[in-house]
Amino acid sequence: MKKDSVRMAVSVLVVVPVVVLLVLTVLLVGVTWAEEISDLKQKAENGDAAAQFELGVRYDEGNGVEKDLGKAVEWFQKAAKQGHAEAQYKLGGCYNFGEGVEKDLAKAVEWYQKAAEQGFTEAQHDLGMCYLFSIGVEEDLAQAAEWFQKAAEQGHAEAQFALGLAYLNGKGVKKDPAKAVEWLQKAAKQGVEEAKDALKKHKRAKTFQWLGQIFLFACVFLFIASKLRPKNVDTIKQMSRLAEQGDAKAQGFLGLAYMNGEGVEQDAVQAAKWFRKAAEQGEAEMQFALGVCYEKGDGVEQDPAQAVEWYQKAAEQGLSTAQCNLGLCYYNGTGVERDLAKATEWYQKAADQGDAFAQCNLGVNYANGEGVERDLAKAVEWFRKAAEQGQPAAQYYLGMCCANGEGVEQDSAQAAQWLQKAAENGNEDAQKVLAGLHQNAAEQGDAESQCDLGVCYANGLGVELDLAKAAEWFQKAADQGNALAQYNLGVCYEFGNGVEQDLAQAARWYQKAAEQGNSAGQYNLGVCYYSGNGVEQDTAEAVKWFQNSAEQEYAAAQFALSLCYKHGEGVAQDTAQAAQWLQKAAENGDADAQFSLGVRYETGDGVKKDPAKAVEWYQKAAEQGHAMAQVNLGWCCMNGKGVRKDAARAIDWLRKAADQGLAAAQFNLGVCYMDGLGGKKDPATAVEWFRKAAAQGVGDAEKMLKKLHVDGK
Repeated sequence: MKKDSVRMAVSVLVVVPVVVLLVLTVLLVGVTWAEEISDLKQKAENGDAAAQFELGVRYDEGNGVEKDLGKAVEWFQKAAKQGHAEAQYKLGGCYNFGEGVEKDLAKAVEWYQKAAEQGFTEAQHDLGMCYLFSIGVEEDLAQAAEWFQKAAEQGHAEAQFALGLAYLNGKGVKKDPAKAVEWLQKAAKQGVEEAKDALKKHKRAKTFQWLGQIFLFACVFLFIASKLRPKNVDTIKQMSRLAEQGDAKAQGFLGLAYMNGEGVEQDAVQAAKWFRKAAEQGEAEMQFALGVCYEKGDGVEQDPAQAVEWYQKAAEQGLSTAQCNLGLCYYNGTGVERDLAKATEWYQKAADQGDAFAQCNLGVNYANGEGVERDLAKAVEWFRKAAEQGQPAAQYYLGMCCANGEGVEQDSAQAAQWLQKAAENGNEDAQKVLAGLHQNAAEQGDAESQCDLGVCYANGLGVELDLAKAAEWFQKAADQGNALAQYNLGVCYEFGNGVEQDLAQAARWYQKAAEQGNSAGQYNLGVCYYSGNGVEQDTAEAVKWFQNSAEQEYAAAQFALSLCYKHGEGVAQDTAQAAQWLQKAAENGDADAQFSLGVRYETGDGVKKDPAKAVEWYQKAAEQGHAMAQVNLGWCCMNGKGVRKDAARAIDWLRKAADQGLAAAQFNLGVCYMDGLGGKKDPATAVEWFRKAAAQGVGDAEKMLKKLHVDGK
């Protein structure tokens, strides 16, 4: 195999020690409810839009006042007319669900539009949903995608998910699997479970096996949004009422809620019931969903013939996923007499719409002459279309065609490229082929193949995971001077992966890799010198290697170098250089650097104070799972610093950090639940988070527990 295939490396686990940076916390306010409400009413009656909105929220939630949806609408209306974006959004919701006012979908859209045009993310997302499902406005997939894009770019997780699916399915935008994955990954990093599931299916699905819920287009695209989150259980009730009244969109929504256990107890029988009601009204996506239920026996007795019937209905309406599944049923003779010609016919219809699974299956039929005259050139054509969309099986088949010169000129380099892509996307056949090729070449002494084989054993790619064998092959390649193998061997020695832990050996192999220009090796060697791990501590030498790595755009090294310049460690203190390298590291995606840059903009440390830019960088770090950035972003959202005030979004970010065990987040989350910030008061949940924070030594959490007359256990 040619040696221009993509190399995989063992992950770097070493982290440069970072200075503790500022974490801003939510402060408790000791004002009585009566005083607070009285003051709020006075401000609202004097025309203060923020107070009018807040008073509307209080009446909406019954927080400090008796719940009164009519009064909530009244105050939202006053604030909305003054241009208060969140009030406009809330008012839109009231008209959407008929809460405190007669239901009027057109007015709902009108107010969502006003809020959305001011940049309010929730409104942008919901407006996108309105255009997607013709709620109060004519269906317009392009407009839907446009509003999802606006909300997604501001970090709205569900909008990122919806936009990812739009790109995946070519709904309102040109189909673009790369962009789809990009947005799905952003949503997944923010905890959208459906996005994680979609990515797994996109990466690992096998074309010739039943794919289960192939993205369940209807389900994952029907209000996969914030409205399905448990904190919005009232929405489930609203949708239930609409569903009972015969609203097909609401019926589909409710089916999804029951299928996934979102806002209601998971119940496949109820899911199938609501899918059926929507399907019988002609909703193509729901016909497909019901077909899946019959295919899998989810919520109904398994009945392949019924599955075919519902796939047929959806397929005849042009739904590509249904067309593909119907083709698969004809191919396998599942629920219908086997008919390869019909299988090909339905694959063709779906493939022409850009469905990657169908394109791959169509390629197989052309390759095998099944249902169509054998034509290897056409097989390659369809494999390539699917492969370019990231379909793993198609990438594997295309790689094998290139390797064997079937339907295309023999090209080992192209074969290696496509097999590598398929392997990285989880295709086990490709992994086995690559492992076999690496094994043969490695045994003949080829250093790069030895390194690749080590990676296969280290990650269980095409072979059984075996760290000792991985280290053995890294050693063979490293002894021949392969820089990547030297680096990987250093990692093995540093963490005792397949060899006895030996920090001196780790530093020795990092040195060899670093001297050959391996940026990861240079960074890890710098860490060794900085920390005195395996070598005598020498911060000047650490800076030298950080510099070499940083100049190759290695983000972690750039951040480390910025800290050295900032604190004058191993180099003369230079705040300008520190700022320059911090910026580079942040722009190259280092989460610690992004968080640090956010803190600088938050506090005005060395830069002009800019809360909006602080939020921007906190957001980037938070999306990578940086707990402290999640806390600070939550604080900004809670207090409207650099971003529109949004208590619900604040709590989401605090919860993400708290789930990672960050004590400050756990305490602040307890405060939110105790005071009803972003929702109703929940003393029991507040106590739960206070206890977790107290267990980590947060004194204020212990005080709160005593105030609530509970212990810390």
